[in-house]
Amino acid sequence: MRTTHPVRSTAAPGHRRRLTAAFVATAALALSGLGTAAHADTATPTAKATWTATPCATPKHHGELACDSFRVTGGLTAFQKQQAARTGITPKAADATSPSGYGPSDLQSAYGLTSAASSNGSGETIAIVDAYDDPNAAADLAKYRSYYGLSACTTSNGCFTKVSQTGSSTSLPSADSGWAEEESLDLDMASATCPNCNILLVEAKSATTANLGTAVNEAVKLGAKYVSNSYGGSESSSDTSYDSSYFNHPGVAITVSAGDGGYGAEYPAASKYVTAVGGTALSKSSSSRGWTESVWKTSSTEGTGSGCSAYDAKPAWQTDTGCGKRTISDVSAVADPATGVSVYDSYGVTAGWYTFGGTSASSPIIAGVYALAGTPSSGSYPARFPYTAAGTSALNDVTSGNNGTCSPSYLCTARSGYDGPTGWGTPDGTSAFTG
Repeated sequence: MRTTHPVRSTAAPGHRRRLTAAFVATAALALSGLGTAAHADTATPTAKATWTATPCATPKHHGELACDSFRVTGGLTAFQKQQAARTGITPKAADATSPSGYGPSDLQSAYGLTSAASSNGSGETIAIVDAYDDPNAAADLAKYRSYYGLSACTTSNGCFTKVSQTGSSTSLPSADSGWAEEESLDLDMASATCPNCNILLVEAKSATTANLGTAVNEAVKLGAKYVSNSYGGSESSSDTSYDSSYFNHPGVAITVSAGDGGYGAEYPAASKYVTAVGGTALSKSSSSRGWTESVWKTSSTEGTGSGCSAYDAKPAWQTDTGCGKRTISDVSAVADPATGVSVYDSYGVTAGWYTFGGTSASSPIIAGVYALAGTPSSGSYPARFPYTAAGTSALNDVTSGNNGTCSPSYLCTARSGYDGPTGWGTPDGTSAFTG
């Protein structure tokens, strides 16, 4: 079992989450809604935004993993600033009455998915694996999809299914408001990227590796070919056994968040069988693409994860020479809360619209891209796909920013070609995600 905590440092991976008295006080404030940390907005450096880790980032019990999401609680997001520039009207910060982050059309535009999203994905199932129950998952998903003009995805039409880690649709885990926010984020991002996909939500009874891993197995058993996991924790010597027990599923694209604590390896992102997804800051630009990206880094303890695994072997298709074992990440997508995504959520908070960031957003986005690309061939490991010649040429290479200090520097600093924080880059269509 492993324990995780939301405060992280740039120390060695095995020592990145030491609980201190200061953290206990900060966590108590955050859980009560009274604690916020101010950070510079990456889209406009002179502006300020504030956000806190969602309550699910504080594990409820010893040995639980943390979900990798942040909910913006103040300031203006990149989306709101773009709206203000266009209309001349400054929006209200932290206003839950309307979306304040990027929506489906923005993400599809940024990642070259507009055509694929309209025509692909029918019959494909994306599984979302999270801990605990979100009683409002179906209703909140319906609100999100209706607002953005996406087709209905409900239990009655067979598009949306929610089950426990045993596959039961009636005997579900206990509810948790923090993880409910995480589930809303994951479901909405899967919808945004692949509107025609079916969605299977598998809820583990707690956030331990064993229960979340059992939920992954259940998702595959129920037929999902794309499984998104937005959680992680410190590495341990047990990880190689977890690999074989829960994540070795040939022919299934399993995506995992790289983490939100800056430089340092996390598990299960370190598994050689999964696609580890890093995070970027995404903003509109005057380039031919219309968008620009850099490594997401808010502070020394908040930013995309990356690094060199201490335990997991390097997969055959990964050839970087500065890490003898598994290197994180493989690819990336938007994760910076200041350039975050819109999510509708109503359980445990005022029902309404919120802006979220964290690599919890980037993992289901990439799972959706895999689904748009089509069913992986039997026996394949889809984590390999972006490493092919066709794959590397069909990604937006992110070449600026870092998530910490390290040696060799590419493990924490963007460069041309492969680097740890962003992998080979972000989607430019679906070609990099097909075998």
